[in-house]
Amino acid sequence: MTSDAAPVRPDAVVASLRSAILTGVLAPGDAVTEALVADTFHVARPTARIAIDKLVAEGILAREPHHAARVRRLDRDDLADLFAARAAVESAAVELLAGTSAVPDAASAAHAQLLALEADASYWAIDIAFHRALVDGSPSARLPRLHAQLMGEIELAIAQVDAHRLRSTREVAAEHGRILDAVAAGDTALAEHLTRAHILASRDRLLAHYDNHTPHER
Repeated sequence: MTSDAAPVRPDAVVASLRSAILTGVLAPGDAVTEALVADTFHVARPTARIAIDKLVAEGILAREPHHAARVRRLDRDDLADLFAARAAVESAAVELLAGTSAVPDAASAAHAQLLALEADASYWAIDIAFHRALVDGSPSARLPRLHAQLMGEIELAIAQVDAHRLRSTREVAAEHGRILDAVAAGDTALAEHLTRAHILASRDRLLAHYDNHTPHER
C-alpha cells in the first residue's frame, strides 16, 4: 500500500526544530542528531540532515568536526557581543527607515499582534517578526543581509529574555510603539536612540540574569 500523506518538507522540519529550541524543549548543549530529528518529526535521514545543516548555518545549532550538532550555548561574552552588533545594525536600519517616514506594514502588524496578547503570554516570535520587519523595510540593501547573518543568535537571545520573563509583554509593546511613532514622524535621531535603548535594555537584563544564575569559579 502507498500512503497518500504528502512528504514533510525540510523547511517545515526546520521551523518545528527551531521552535523546539527557542521554546526550551531542546536546551542549550543538547545534542541534535539526524536520528533524533528523523524520529521526532517522522522524516527521512536526508531531510533531517538538511534541517540540521540549515540551523547550523543560522547559528542556532553548533557543530564541531566529527561530532553531533548541539543547541548553541551563548556565554556572557557571546551575549554582550551579539547585542552590541545587533544594536549597531538595527539602530542604523531604523534611522534610515525613519528618513522615509514609512512604517512597514509587517512591523505594524506585529505590533498589533503584540498589543493583543495577554500580559503574561510568550511574545518572542512576534518580537522577532517586528524587528526583522523594521530592518527589512529599511532602504538599505546591505543592512538586512548583515541582520540575517545574526538572526539565529538573536532569536536564541530574545527567546531567553522572554522565557525568563526579564521584560513584560506590555513593556516591550510600549517601546515598540514609540519606535514606530518616531519612524512615522520622520524623527531619525529619536528612532535610532529608541531602537538602541530598547535593545540594550534587553541586553542588560539578560546579562544580569546570566550573572545571577551562572556558577562562577572561585
